[in-house]
Amino acid sequence: MHTRPSLRRNPGARSRTTARLSATLATVAALLVSACSSGSSTTSDGAAEAALAALPATTPSALAPYYTQRLHWRSCGVSGFQCATMKAPLDYAKPGSGDVRLAVARKEATGKGRPLGSLLVNPGGPGGSAVAYLQSYAGIGYPADVRARYDMIAMDPRGVARSEPVECLDGRQMDAYTQTDLTPDDQRERNALVTADRKFDESCGAHSARLLRHVSTVEAARDMDILRAVLGDPKLNYVGASYGTFLGATYAGLFPDRVGRMVLDGAMDPSVDARKMNLDQTAGFETAFQAFAKDCVRHSDCPLGGKGTTPAQVGDHLEAFFRKLDAHPIPAGDADGRKLGESLATTGVIAAMYDQGTWEQLREALTSAMKEKDGAGLLALSDSYYERDADGHYSNLMMANAAVNCLDLPPAFTGPDQVEKALPEFEKASPVFGAVLAWSSLNCAYWPVKAMGAPHRIAAKGAAPIVVVGTTRDPATPYRWAEALAHQLSSARLLTYVGDGHTAYGRGSTCIDSTINAYLLNGTPPAEGKRCS
Repeated sequence: MHTRPSLRRNPGARSRTTARLSATLATVAALLVSACSSGSSTTSDGAAEAALAALPATTPSALAPYYTQRLHWRSCGVSGFQCATMKAPLDYAKPGSGDVRLAVARKEATGKGRPLGSLLVNPGGPGGSAVAYLQSYAGIGYPADVRARYDMIAMDPRGVARSEPVECLDGRQMDAYTQTDLTPDDQRERNALVTADRKFDESCGAHSARLLRHVSTVEAARDMDILRAVLGDPKLNYVGASYGTFLGATYAGLFPDRVGRMVLDGAMDPSVDARKMNLDQTAGFETAFQAFAKDCVRHSDCPLGGKGTTPAQVGDHLEAFFRKLDAHPIPAGDADGRKLGESLATTGVIAAMYDQGTWEQLREALTSAMKEKDGAGLLALSDSYYERDADGHYSNLMMANAAVNCLDLPPAFTGPDQVEKALPEFEKASPVFGAVLAWSSLNCAYWPVKAMGAPHRIAAKGAAPIVVVGTTRDPATPYRWAEALAHQLSSARLLTYVGDGHTAYGRGSTCIDSTINAYLLNGTPPAEGKRCS
């Protein structure tokens, strides 16, 4: 949810949109019980003691015009899909102060049988376009039985993609930003990193001042309840992945009596602070890299070692390669003249940790870069992660990601000195990625809007059964987060996938898919402690 590593955004934030396209009335603070005046106390391990309070069951009269609006569906250029625009209050504390216009898309149920209403999907981020995810994957790739019974629905959250997107840097400025050296060797490089973060943050404030105070996860969850109402559904049925699990859990905490069938896949733990979250993710990426290293040396084309090479040695070889790139970037055949340096190369490697299906591609890209001094393959992986197209245009994924994260939680670090002190702990968690991910955690330090949220627990007492899905070697949302969220939610059932990659549903496990499908179609949650492989 929160950090942005060398990828210059949250690694757990990588939405399933990207993965599928490349292969994939109260103020906010008042909603956190005791999080406002007390500073939201946390335990010694960075977990919160505060709890998210449910909103009153009765909708305030000032919000009635939003809850009773009608959506006007129209063709949106993708066969089989319709689009509409929904209004929500910019500020829920002051509903009359202006609106935000949110993009909604749907694909109507395709088959016979008793209709089950709407199924809202969100791929994560924050910053991933749910509309793009619906149109490119969920609306055509979800199981046929699910699509037959549900109207498939998506809404880009406020500040994302088609919903009044947060804007910051242009394409060329983003190119420079993503190449910032994230392993500073001296004061000059450290100053350059701080300057880059300041410039990014200040540009967001300059271009999106109206919206920046109103892109929190709590507000996005309240928007989802308006959508539920205007669609005519008494309960919200929902599948959220990665950050989408935090969004869904937040909805459940605010509106427990309106939860229908809810799946939270690649779960996040809302009770940890930003520093702990970033450290957990660092360890998660190390776990994924260890699995990749063991797999790599089994193949004759592994450029990082052969049979008998240990994962630690593979990591040493990769670190040595990164150091060479730090000193001497290599050509990448890029039309805009970019070379492959350490930052972009690290991004490319981390991007491949999300899905073991890309490990072969990573081996090939590393071979080309290490043996032929051709960085094109790793640059392509990096660009796919950032959602940069061949014309040098970036989606607003990174901008929205920072805007939401920096509003939801206080920064992990407030200055470079704190990062320096934390380096040993991060490097212990991941010898390969630790330094990069620690320095990337500085991104919210200079944000122009003060964080309004804080770590908190979510119980959602009274909610219908919620399925929480965790993958044991998930790099971006470590399995412990799924365990923690399942423990917090009063009605959760934890479904475990013993395997690699980020998220589990629709990734090849018949056990996972059949269990989730049975829940979505019949309302039957998995048995306690169910594990799949």
